[in-house]
Amino acid sequence: MRADRPKTADSDLTERLSTGGFRFTPQREQVYDVLVQKRDHPTAEEVFIRAKKQMPEISHATVYNCLAALVKSGLARQVTVDRGATRFCPNMHEHGHFYCDACGTVYDVDLPEQAMKLPRGFKADHFDIAIHGACPDCNPKK
Repeated sequence: MRADRPKTADSDLTERLSTGGFRFTPQREQVYDVLVQKRDHPTAEEVFIRAKKQMPEISHATVYNCLAALVKSGLARQVTVDRGATRFCPNMHEHGHFYCDACGTVYDVDLPEQAMKLPRGFKADHFDIAIHGACPDCNPKK
């Protein structure tokens, strides 16, 4: 267990993995830590590079398998923006994503449930919404 994360977070990680049919491993913990330390929606390749800094022996295959386990266990979600590489997000609350077309950064965007009026009889389980534009750093100042 990581010293910089509360014990309740470790037990939640273990419980969620177990519920998904997976056991807790140091590699899964490391990949999960990469996702929550910098919530910038990294690709699997970016997760691999970051995880390797703390765990040099981790392989590409292990990172991909860990990401799949985290997604299946409900600890992360896959985010696909257009035809780009799949990214991973540890924010499990329903939200959309803002994609800056200039720098490629992906941001979480809260969307109120009332903004999604569905026809009578329809029930949404989750939604995937990507908004494109320019972030404040890339938006030209007027």
